[in-house]
Amino acid sequence: MYGFLWRILPGPWWLKLFLYLLVIAAILWAVVTFVFPWVQATYFAPIDVTVHG
Repeated sequence: MYGFLWRILPGPWWLKLFLYLLVIAAILWAVVTFVFPWVQATYFAPIDVTVHG
């Protein structure tokens, strides 16, 4: 998959590297923004904790 992505990106190697890192950053942003909160809300019930001081 990574080789395929590298081959389809246009330009010289430095532009490919920049676009490759941009794609990776976009995927990570989407996962952190949408997937992790959904998984946390679906599979991990909140725990009610009260601290008395």
